[in-house]
Amino acid sequence: MPMLLQCKSTSVSLEKCKLTESNPFSISLNPEKLRSRPKDSSPQTLARTDEAAEKHGFVERAAQKRRGRKPSPRTGQVHAKVMPDVAREISMEASERGVQQGVLIEEAWMLYKANRENDNS
Repeated sequence: MPMLLQCKSTSVSLEKCKLTESNPFSISLNPEKLRSRPKDSSPQTLARTDEAAEKHGFVERAAQKRRGRKPSPRTGQVHAKVMPDVAREISMEASERGVQQGVLIEEAWMLYKANRENDNS
């Protein structure tokens, strides 16, 4: 007598599903149908694929120009730890002049180098 699998009102013979009685969750598959086949990579096929992809909103994966904000010429960062009163004075001076604190540090460095050259002369 064949084993029956009942699903609500439908009865399905396990022999039809190729299920074995020893392991009801095992399904025998034809190994020849599981083999991979080479893709068609001809230029015509690739062109059609690219055209269809563009219609559906896909874009090329190749690296393109970098988008967004341009890199700043001031890329070197100096994390100077200063006393709180010095930090307040630098902050106030920068906001009064309408420049960044880094600009003040650059100007101070230029003055330091100029004074050092004058002292060595």
